[in-house]
Amino acid sequence: MTDYKFFHPTEVRYGDLDPQGHVNNAKYLTYFEQARVYYFMQLGLFSKDQSFMEIGVIIADIHVTYHAPTHYGDSIKVGVKTTRIGSKSMTVEQCVMDAETGKVMASGTVILVTFDYEGLKTISVPEDWKKKISEFEGL
Repeated sequence: MTDYKFFHPTEVRYGDLDPQGHVNNAKYLTYFEQARVYYFMQLGLFSKDQSFMEIGVIIADIHVTYHAPTHYGDSIKVGVKTTRIGSKSMTVEQCVMDAETGKVMASGTVILVTFDYEGLKTISVPEDWKKKISEFEGL
């Protein structure tokens, strides 16, 4: 998983755990989302001061593969990379890994569709997004 250029450190909170003492499967989606937001901010696609209604992406499809359990106190980071930019959608791959060992705890693929929240319709991926993502990822 060394081909990720962006990682976001994430804290495993006590409330993330299930009764078995490891991170609940649904929490990985939250970890993925938080990292994607920081990834898009780093690329300059939006800022902390913008309304989330202005982001212009909506999840169309998501798949997660769980490789190993994550526990309270584990030092983890979440990798994010865009692997495909279509006319109205983008494919983003993500992983949750142990920040110290690099062991992958979960990996996933997210299909994001660019969306006009005012008009309630899909829109083309903005050209400046394509440029910034392509330059960062080398697409």
